[in-house]
Amino acid sequence: MVMEEPTEDSLCGKWRSGCGLHRDKLKDIFSWRLLKTVAMGQVLSLLICGTAGSCQYLANAQVETPMLQSFLNYALLLLTYTLTLCRRKGDANILEVLRTKWWKYLVMGLADVEANYTVVKAYQFTTLTSIQLLDCFVIPVLMVLSWIVLKTRYRPLHFVAVTVCLLGVGAMVGADIIAGRDQGSASDMLLGDGLVLLSSVLYAVSNLCQEHTVKNQSRVEFLGMMGLFGTLISGLQLAALEIPAVKAIKWSLHIVLLLGVYALCMYALYSFMPVVVKLTSATAVNLSLLTADLFSLFCGLFLFNYKFSVLYIVSFVIITVGFIMFNTVQTYSASPAATAEEEEEEEEEAERASDRLLAADGGAGSVVAFTAL
Repeated sequence: MVMEEPTEDSLCGKWRSGCGLHRDKLKDIFSWRLLKTVAMGQVLSLLICGTAGSCQYLANAQVETPMLQSFLNYALLLLTYTLTLCRRKGDANILEVLRTKWWKYLVMGLADVEANYTVVKAYQFTTLTSIQLLDCFVIPVLMVLSWIVLKTRYRPLHFVAVTVCLLGVGAMVGADIIAGRDQGSASDMLLGDGLVLLSSVLYAVSNLCQEHTVKNQSRVEFLGMMGLFGTLISGLQLAALEIPAVKAIKWSLHIVLLLGVYALCMYALYSFMPVVVKLTSATAVNLSLLTADLFSLFCGLFLFNYKFSVLYIVSFVIITVGFIMFNTVQTYSASPAATAEEEEEEEEEAERASDRLLAADGGAGSVVAFTAL
């Protein structure tokens, strides 16, 4: 006797089963943690949009002092988080932290300050298109450093997700070219592109230090040390390179407010980013920040009369899909002290998590359409 096929085995049911789109699967994928991660990532992008908009207005007012702007941010971190460390007791006190780890935080602060400076300098020598494409180099560099230093292990789905996000960046760059927004200079593109790649490596080092610190020490320690060493390094560089530019500023309430907006947006960005990094990873945060340029472009449509292209919307959707894909399966870290058996068990657990998300579960007689990545 032939049993009648249940509704699930209908054409629509088979399609949903093959794609893994069961209601339970969607609940696993679109969890509260994932939705919170996506939302927090977009908040970071909006803060970067605020810094980009204030920078544009400052540039229109002939204020080109990137080190002064960075110094203001680091000074705010110093006045809040560094002073908080000074009031702590025991191993968390700033003197004890400096005694044991001063050189690590010096490297971190130097990498962060110079990353900010080199990417701004790159605009003097190369085009916006080159910068948007090459600054994505931070993601593969960060993944390699995380693999080596933090022992982070990625699933194949993570690499697919990164590729999807980079395709979204390609769509954004294509929209810029169509809209005629290939801004910047082309006076020495080789030097400018080199500066962008250097800034990407430095950002990767800084983000790696951030992830390690917030997951093993504390957010306050990271921000306190960043405020201390960032203020010292940017202050010295400001005195050496930008004193004439600061003197040339035609000070007004408008300029002061723009500098204040920039500093507050950067301060909020630095304060909030460790929260997202601890929840996910530095790599995931950098993927979410790829949408920051798009938010800036949308603001520019109203503030600076940019031309609209539907590719901007396509780019935003592609990057968001890639970011969601990256966060559907968690990475895991193979502890250096772990035995080979423990590391194998962690990898098997990650595979099982991947199976639950990517394999169709059509009941006792269902056929698995997607094997584990």
